[in-house]
Amino acid sequence: MRLLAIGGSDAGISAALLARELDPGADVAVIVSDEFPNFSICGIPYYVSGEVPDWRNLAHRTATDLEATGMRLHLGTTAERIDADAHEVAVRDAHGTMTAMPYDALVVGTGARPVRPPIRGLDFLGPRDGVHVVHSMGDTFEVMSSLTAHDARRAVIIGAGYLGIEMAEALVLRGLEVTQVEQLAEVLPTVDPELGRQVAAELRERGVDVVTRTAVQLITRTDAAETARLRVEGASSDGTPFQRDADIVLVFAGVKPDVALAEAAGAKLGVRGAIDVDRTMRTNLSDVFAAGDCVVTHHRLLGTTYVPLGTTAHKQGRIAGENALGGTREFAGSLGTQVVKVFDMAAARTGLRDHEAVSAGFEPVTIGAEADDHKAYYPGAHRIAMRWTGDRRTGRLLGLQLFGHRHAEVAKRVDIAATAIFNEMTVDAISELDLSYTPPLGSPWDALQIGAQAWVKAVAGTAKR
Repeated sequence: MRLLAIGGSDAGISAALLARELDPGADVAVIVSDEFPNFSICGIPYYVSGEVPDWRNLAHRTATDLEATGMRLHLGTTAERIDADAHEVAVRDAHGTMTAMPYDALVVGTGARPVRPPIRGLDFLGPRDGVHVVHSMGDTFEVMSSLTAHDARRAVIIGAGYLGIEMAEALVLRGLEVTQVEQLAEVLPTVDPELGRQVAAELRERGVDVVTRTAVQLITRTDAAETARLRVEGASSDGTPFQRDADIVLVFAGVKPDVALAEAAGAKLGVRGAIDVDRTMRTNLSDVFAAGDCVVTHHRLLGTTYVPLGTTAHKQGRIAGENALGGTREFAGSLGTQVVKVFDMAAARTGLRDHEAVSAGFEPVTIGAEADDHKAYYPGAHRIAMRWTGDRRTGRLLGLQLFGHRHAEVAKRVDIAATAIFNEMTVDAISELDLSYTPPLGSPWDALQIGAQAWVKAVAGTAKR
């Protein structure tokens, strides 16, 4: 059995690891376009901040560890073409030599590419100028070089999603003055505005100049020794001009699936141009599987959508690896569960927000609630802000959003909600869960249960009117 995986990140490596585990006799090879297989891209901000001092520590496993499992890594090698009929992939190695690699089963894990927004100057200004679109380890090294070479003191970050917010924190910790620009009304637009405003307040409290409802339109070089190297210009939604000078500009405008290789081979595309796969991760091409940020996502509440997440890529990769060997396992589905640290605070979400629930055919009710993370009489209690979404007709829990102190177990509490949604529990049933309690760590009624009871009460109150 010859299994070939394209892509050295979460999905491709996960597929290769499980294939070797299930069949130690299988010939498993992975094509990796750079020299950094199995690196945690999510950890990049913490290397930039200095909290992770050595970039090598971002590797989930070293290349030596991976090869010790029996897989073969082809580093610095680019997949140029898939011939699905001939069952081979044309590859170009680091020296430019072209060869054909045959396979019995292929796993495509090409991931996603960063979106380059239509900002004038972005096409001809690059890392040498201090302008960075950050997505890979190579991009990260260029950022670190710019910070040093340009003696960077002021930064502009375009985009205020998860990575943009994490990078704002990283640069503040390095001592830079940071301006964060977001085109939408609030930062972290994957949560409700009520929580987005709290995230923005934490950023501002830590010195970040947060500018929302503003589109960047132009980046230019100032070329003036007495000023910053770069000038960023744009306008707010009401037409107010925006301008900031900076030594470094980082762009985080989201990602899109990297599907050119698979599409050229005849793979069918689906939602948002991602590779269309079924729940076994099969494509329409014979013996070709795909997984990770390049494929559509089967969501437990929304059906087929696109939610690029590392956790999902790991799961999908394992399924692709097993099924490439003849298995029949299906991907159970995503809920879009996410969490982000914002200095000493954390924001998390799982499931659906109100407008998403409406589009999925539910009759949602969304309420806000607050509760302490543990008994208030024990020192150090923190309030957790919550947004609960449930279905009015059935009482089913559809989504939860949280914002609270990083020590308030926000991540683990959203995981409880994710487990409940996964198992189609009602909001009311959250109160029946047997959760742990001791005054320094919790309450007889956990914060989640207090929020669930508030939702039930709110729904009962509206029904009586």
